[in-house]
Amino acid sequence: MGLDAAYSFGFYEDELRELIHLFKYHGVQTLAKPLGRLLALALPRQQSFDVIVPMPLHWRKRWRRGFNQAALLAREIGRRSHVPVAHLLRRVRNTAAQAGLTNAKRRLNVSGAFRASGRALNGKRVLLIDDVMTTGATASACARALKRAGAAEVTLLTLARADRRMNFEVPAGDSNPPGA
Repeated sequence: MGLDAAYSFGFYEDELRELIHLFKYHGVQTLAKPLGRLLALALPRQQSFDVIVPMPLHWRKRWRRGFNQAALLAREIGRRSHVPVAHLLRRVRNTAAQAGLTNAKRRLNVSGAFRASGRALNGKRVLLIDDVMTTGATASACARALKRAGAAEVTLLTLARADRRMNFEVPAGDSNPPGA
């Protein structure tokens, strides 16, 4: 899949799901610090990284939402770990919502949607940060882009891992549900 490892704090359900919704869809950016604390608990202590990269949003979605939740979480992890945060990935195409797509269609949907910046990543160990992982298709597409740019390892760290057997409700006005 392109990822060397993936870690999550918990499952995308109950209180954690509610907190993520408040943070992501209702703009409660002050949750970045406590959610960052939870995120840090999921990272094995023996692992070390050269750079932290937040999952990028397409510029239109970033503009509508007003912030990138993954960037705020990455900043918290960087502050705690003393590892630099760099915005080395760009979403070059606005993809359709992933909800309701099969695994294969999710992979196809995000194929070629990400580009790593021209900065040298040769041999770097990258920690990719996002809020929720559903199938891993988006994270895998990012990992492949980072590795094409020279990253040696890409590890994903998310607050929650979605159980795709559950039904998710998408808040009104957000066309990109969890894991998309």
